Amino acid sequence: MRLLEYQSKKLLSGFGLIFTKPTVVESVQEAQAAVARIGLPAVLKAQVPFGGRGKAGAVKFAETVDAAVTAAKALLGVDLRGTKVNAISIEPKLDFDQALYVGIAWDTVEKSPIALLSLSGGVDVESSPADGLACRSFDPWVGLVPYQGRQMGAKIGLKGRTLVRVGDVLAKLSEAFIACDGVTMEINPMVVTANGELVGLDAHVEIEDDALYRQSEKLESLGELAPTVAGRPPTPLELEAQRIDAIDHRGVAGRVVEFDGALALLIGGGGASLTIFDAIQRHGGQPANYCEVGGNPTEEKVAALTALLLTKPGVKKMAVIMNVVNNTRADVIARGVIMGAEKAGKIPSEAISVFRVPGNWEREARDIMAAAGIEAHGREISLDEAARLAVERNLAHVA
Repeated sequence: MRLLEYQSKKLLSGFGLIFTKPTVVESVQEAQAAVARIGLPAVLKAQVPFGGRGKAGAVKFAETVDAAVTAAKALLGVDLRGTKVNAISIEPKLDFDQALYVGIAWDTVEKSPIALLSLSGGVDVESSPADGLACRSFDPWVGLVPYQGRQMGAKIGLKGRTLVRVGDVLAKLSEAFIACDGVTMEINPMVVTANGELVGLDAHVEIEDDALYRQSEKLESLGELAPTVAGRPPTPLELEAQRIDAIDHRGVAGRVVEFDGALALLIGGGGASLTIFDAIQRHGGQPANYCEVGGNPTEEKVAALTALLLTKPGVKKMAVIMNVVNNTRADVIARGVIMGAEKAGKIPSEAISVFRVPGNWEREARDIMAAAGIEAHGREISLDEAARLAVERNLAHVA
């Protein structure tokens, strides 16, 4: 789940971090009234679930009320990377002496959180010189303590009160990262004001979707939230898939990203799902969706997701392709797929182009599919061959 900027600031403020206060508006009239209350100069920022707004022209500065109104008109309703801007934040423009980047993310190699501190805060943080960037992994059970943050600050040349306060900021951000099941947390820029305070001008928070049930109390005060893995607001189909996944805690059957193709995919197996998706495209197929299925979901969840994907406008067939399953039962997947096809008003043997789910309870799955007139495959064909067959049969149906 990627929070909007104002939601990220509110969440992180609860851990003692300091930010400029945003006023969120949804109309030009509200923007004009907000500027009158806040004062000038002001900063107007589009509220969208991704970064890079400065380079995209979605952050505007206004020295007068007329300029603020013009900026609000330019931002509200604009399409930004496929996302319509429905709200903007307005806050006072702050003078500062120095800009920093402060962030925490997961290091997938070390399998631990890593803190980052850079002298190049702002839109060009990616081009930070090596001597202006400090990184440090830390134990997620303990967090990053202030003296370790100060060591990072000293490495990039910070001194005095700024050095001391950076240590505190990194410690509080690591606390928030752990407590909120963070994937990424960034304050960019965090500025040093004339009186030596460290104030965040922008914030970006991403939380692990699978941990949202633990975070409901912290998140309920942030307003409307939309879990997404696509970097944009979820489509109605994606939201329905999330609802399906939430009907039962067992297994995963709802991580769906929607595309425009005609071949629905029910795929899984860790990284194998990405391999299958790529193979479908390599063989000339056009996926209607990406998804991940695993962890032994119930038949009902599999059936509901199957029906949802098969009733998507433009979908002709579905390919069910998984790597060798271990804790997931192949027969549960088979029964769920048959139930879902029938629920969608389809004849299973016509709707399912390929079924390849080898492993646990495979023999029973083959019997279930055979009874429905579908040949089930196992390890005798590769993931790539299953993808090729799925594309070939889907194209034949379209023709």
